[in-house]
Amino acid sequence: MDGANLTIAAPAPRYTRVAAVLHWSMALMIVGNVGLGLLAESLPDSAIRPAIDLHKSIGITVLGLVLLRVLWRWSHRPPALPAQHPAWQKAASHAAHMVLYGLMFVLPISGWLHDSAFKYADKHPLVLFWTIPWFRIGAVTAMEPGAKEVLHDQLYAVHALSAYALYGLLALHILGALKHEWDGERELRRMRVGA
Repeated sequence: MDGANLTIAAPAPRYTRVAAVLHWSMALMIVGNVGLGLLAESLPDSAIRPAIDLHKSIGITVLGLVLLRVLWRWSHRPPALPAQHPAWQKAASHAAHMVLYGLMFVLPISGWLHDSAFKYADKHPLVLFWTIPWFRIGAVTAMEPGAKEVLHDQLYAVHALSAYALYGLLALHILGALKHEWDGERELRRMRVGA
């Protein structure tokens, strides 16, 4: 065999380990929170409040992780998309990522504001993972009760619509990654945590 004819493909550029850990941690939490959000109403009465409290805890945690992820991304440039991707796919990927980040901010913030507008919030303290006392948004909790009730309903609508938009975009994100993986582009390895 002629060694001159052998070509070894260069490994695909990868995200940093920190970026990968943040990505997969956020993905697991978001998927878990989707389940909690959709199933909470069907749970027995005794399990609804703990499920909602866990949903809030995960949401606040995701918000913190998204902030870290954005800071990390600003200070550590992500790897370039493969050169063989058409320009429209690259543009769509960048646009989808921007919308994903936007939704990952809007969803927990709207949920936090919604919780702050809950008329019985004073009877249900916000405690993350039943351990860490957390604050509500003071400007919302101090509102006049009627206005707060209207805001509570409006914020629920924003939260719910944002959730459905996120579910749809996440499905496209996953399908796109799998499509590239099946095309032999080793897309999932770019976001691998291990060596």
